[in-house]
Amino acid sequence: MKKEKLSLFRFYWHDILSGKAPTSVMVVPPPKTNSFTAFGLVNMIDNPLTVGPDLSSKLVGRAQGFYASASQEEIGFLMTMNFAFTEGKYNGSTLTVLGRNPVLKKVREMPVVGGSGLFRFANGYAQASTHNFDPKTGDAVVEYNIYVMHY
Repeated sequence: MKKEKLSLFRFYWHDILSGKAPTSVMVVPPPKTNSFTAFGLVNMIDNPLTVGPDLSSKLVGRAQGFYASASQEEIGFLMTMNFAFTEGKYNGSTLTVLGRNPVLKKVREMPVVGGSGLFRFANGYAQASTHNFDPKTGDAVVEYNIYVMHY
């Protein structure tokens, strides 16, 4: 085996619910009994990952998976997604994130539980912070900083 190394990746995750081509689609609506936390909601995602906060900045991959509202007391999502890279050295490789995302906190931490390609046997953590949220459309831009050990 090669020597294990630590890498840092920073990119922006675009959760687009509005418009003609949304990248986040509700597949299970929340029951109407808890409108504040949307407990029970499930959204399937194929969100762009870009180097900058603008959607027009360079695309480096896609976040594919789902998030589900898993808390009845706060807005807290279960995030299950693969960061599928499409550019440069990591093209074709993935990192998998599985964890809790209490979205109203300034910085949220979720575990990196694995990967594929150049990230085989990867582990680490992801820190997410909301860059922009539009309450009218539900669209959000989130900065992700990924710290990952890999070979």
